[in-house]
Amino acid sequence: MSGEAPESAGSDPSTDEPVHVPDQPVFISYASQDVSVADTIVEALERQGLKCWIAPRDVTPGASYAGQIIHAIDAAKASVLILSQNAASSPHVLREVERAASKRHPIISVRIDQAPLPADFEYFLSASHWLDTSARDAERALPRLVAAVRVALQAPAVMPAGVQAPHASAPGVSPRWRNRTAIIVASLVSLGLIGLAADRLWLSNRRAAARSPQTPAASVPVPATAAPAISDKSIAVLPFVDMSEKKDQEYFSDGLSEELIDLLAHIADLKVIARTSSFQFKGKNEDMRTIGQRLGVTNLLEGSVRTSGNTVRVTAQLIKVSDGSHRWSQTYDRDMRDIFKVQDAIATAVVTALKATMATGTQPVQAIGANTEAYKAVLRGRYFLEKQTKEDSERSIAAFQEAMRLDPNYAIAFAELGRAYNISGLNGWMPPKEVYAKAREAIDRAMKIDPQLALAHRVLSAIEWNYTRNFALARAEERRADALDPADPAVKRDAGVNALALGQPNEAVPLFRQLAEGDPLDASSREFVGWALFWADRLTEAETAFRGVLELNPSYAGARCALGEILLATRRPDAALAMAREETDEASRPICMADALWVLGRRAEAKALLTEAQAKYGDAHAYGIAESYALRDEKDEAFKWLDRAYENNEPEITLIRSDRSFRNLRADPRFTALLEKMHLL
Repeated sequence: MSGEAPESAGSDPSTDEPVHVPDQPVFISYASQDVSVADTIVEALERQGLKCWIAPRDVTPGASYAGQIIHAIDAAKASVLILSQNAASSPHVLREVERAASKRHPIISVRIDQAPLPADFEYFLSASHWLDTSARDAERALPRLVAAVRVALQAPAVMPAGVQAPHASAPGVSPRWRNRTAIIVASLVSLGLIGLAADRLWLSNRRAAARSPQTPAASVPVPATAAPAISDKSIAVLPFVDMSEKKDQEYFSDGLSEELIDLLAHIADLKVIARTSSFQFKGKNEDMRTIGQRLGVTNLLEGSVRTSGNTVRVTAQLIKVSDGSHRWSQTYDRDMRDIFKVQDAIATAVVTALKATMATGTQPVQAIGANTEAYKAVLRGRYFLEKQTKEDSERSIAAFQEAMRLDPNYAIAFAELGRAYNISGLNGWMPPKEVYAKAREAIDRAMKIDPQLALAHRVLSAIEWNYTRNFALARAEERRADALDPADPAVKRDAGVNALALGQPNEAVPLFRQLAEGDPLDASSREFVGWALFWADRLTEAETAFRGVLELNPSYAGARCALGEILLATRRPDAALAMAREETDEASRPICMADALWVLGRRAEAKALLTEAQAKYGDAHAYGIAESYALRDEKDEAFKWLDRAYENNEPEITLIRSDRSFRNLRADPRFTALLEKMHLL
């Protein structure tokens, strides 16, 4: 609550006398017990020129307290919610959140403790920005909060799908290096839930740490390109809406949508948009034609789910984007045990309507002899894992364990548990040795139950790569997963990553471009393309790709550093320095600036910045420091930091055969020795 407002704070403003509320950009919602945090946030925002409205400071004496709050929410362009146990139990704060959501205003949530999120809040905040400061000093998150608010204020009333929610990184994360790491790990753990928050994981990202952006999207224009022809056999599955009475089945409606995406993705001649892009329209009342154009499809599948006890009602409709007409619609009232049959029926109806070809073997593993309650627990686990916080990761692990208890022969539950442990390790939420032991135990059990489960082989590949450096086994398991499920988008990603590991970036470009085509609103997909192009010396195309990343997400962490590297390669060091100064990630910025300053001949400044980076980030990001020394042609220091990166288990080191930063090291015997040590020759 914004101060101690009376119960009438949620009343219709039409019952109040008109109250003039200035056009304030940011409304601060908080429980009165958290006033000190609220004041700190207001001070930080207003110090950056972002005017706030907060009660009781901005309440006019004598005027209706509740009425002014309602008018302030309506006049605001965005809201900041201080989410805590106090706020979660406050009906006043809930009314404010509901009001802001009804006005389709962006809500940036700052979680300051580990209190569970009530279903009502979860319903309204499911598509909002998040910053989790519960496990660390809240003041360290203030730059990211400022950046997130700036992004929200640059957007129209409905947050554009291309702006991805910022999440707090673990201490010491530098996306300049994380992004290369992401290319490696994503190929091993994408598994249908693309965009997992991790220091060493592709954050579809869906995640980009937003840190004090200084340049709007307009400063990085993307050259216009001709729009490709859109196939009639193309479709996006929009998130089905939870229509349950208590609004507590969102995990189930999201899970059903994901299952349908997976089913349809196995249709041989049907283009299906990935979850990352289609879910960006969740909770938004966009025009169907606009959605179709942005996703590059001619058809949309949408629907709703209502559960009650052991029964479920699923309504689905296939919409033709060009005129909004219904090509097919159906309502299914079934026993919950028949949910798999409903999924199959919807997929079959779509295939028939679009005259596509139903391939054999498209039934998901979950539908084969699965216990319904165990299946629901798996959907809950995936739902929580997608939220990308430590607390929700723990809830996901508990849900997968519940599924295993309910059905000890449910292989998918064990495989998902292994995946959840892997993600916890990548985020630093669990010690690596514990992660590997628990994940390996879960995967061994999954494979014992079902040796043909592609997911289990893909997770085994990931944990062997990430925690034991058994690259031979990792690659063998990756190939096994690809053979078992050739329609999985990870197959192309695997091939692209392998091409990079072998020093063949040109071969990776078309593979990554196909991924980006199927996930058009995901900035991370374009980033894959950008790195492959850059390392293939296709500099103009690489620059276009990274400007496309910033078009989708102006605060995408590391993108401006990447552009700076390209500008250096094209002999534009002044522009590179300017771009580096605008980098949104505070950890990456000094390294990027140091590289540009070195090329400009400002050596003392460059050395000071690199020394600062070594002190702060050397224990986790030695690879990026090695790149800087290689740029300076200081080979001994470069190899010293590459060895340290190897000891740190930094996965991006496996990309050194493609990384153009190390070209001047490739003739050195130490380079060959390092490749041999990593079994990359």
